[in-house]
Amino acid sequence: MKKIKIFAILALVLAAPLFIAADHVDAPGVAGSSADIADFYAFEPATDSDNTVFIVDVQSNVLPDLTYGAFDEDVMIEIIIDLDGDLVEDQVIQAIPRDGTMYFFGPFNPSSTGLSSQVAFENALGSVEISGTTAITITTDNGVSLFAGPRQDAFFFDFVRFNEVLAPSSSDHSGFNVPGSDTFDGSNTLSIALEVPNALLGSPSAQNVLGVPVYKTWVTTNRKQ
Repeated sequence: MKKIKIFAILALVLAAPLFIAADHVDAPGVAGSSADIADFYAFEPATDSDNTVFIVDVQSNVLPDLTYGAFDEDVMIEIIIDLDGDLVEDQVIQAIPRDGTMYFFGPFNPSSTGLSSQVAFENALGSVEISGTTAITITTDNGVSLFAGPRQDAFFFDFVRFNEVLAPSSSDHSGFNVPGSDTFDGSNTLSIALEVPNALLGSPSAQNVLGVPVYKTWVTTNRKQ
């Protein structure tokens, strides 16, 4: 699904550019490959049930045309949280890279929802240097831990065999080999990770299958046009 977002990138840009949201690697024409969302995780950390961890992976360098290696400064990541079950954003966390640093804003209650948003400069959360081979994390004064950088792709799939099975000209449609070959082994995605005290997010309104309160949450990427 394509969405339109309008917002200003940091204080370095005077005019508010137009952004459109990516879908996934299976739809590169939507917003460009460096905005593709690979994975999104939200979970309660084992060490503190009063916090929630959010991890967003963008890009993947498995295939030749997907070897990016750096966060795109024209792309903003938004983590969206619904607190009342109406599938409309109640809290938003934004992440924007600039000059080797990832800047975070939020959590904040947006003044407008859906198709447009603006960077919440007044809700600056913190920033962290984008990691290289050594992981760099920081913890803000309000207890939020931040990370940004490459991490090994968690996805396990025999992508080459998948394409062979689907190929119209292929006479071999017998399925996957056992054991298969993990095409993603050793490849990286670009990740942002946050551990956020639930007190900053508000009370979750949903429950998982175990009856544990959880947040309804999703993520978008937004590209400047």
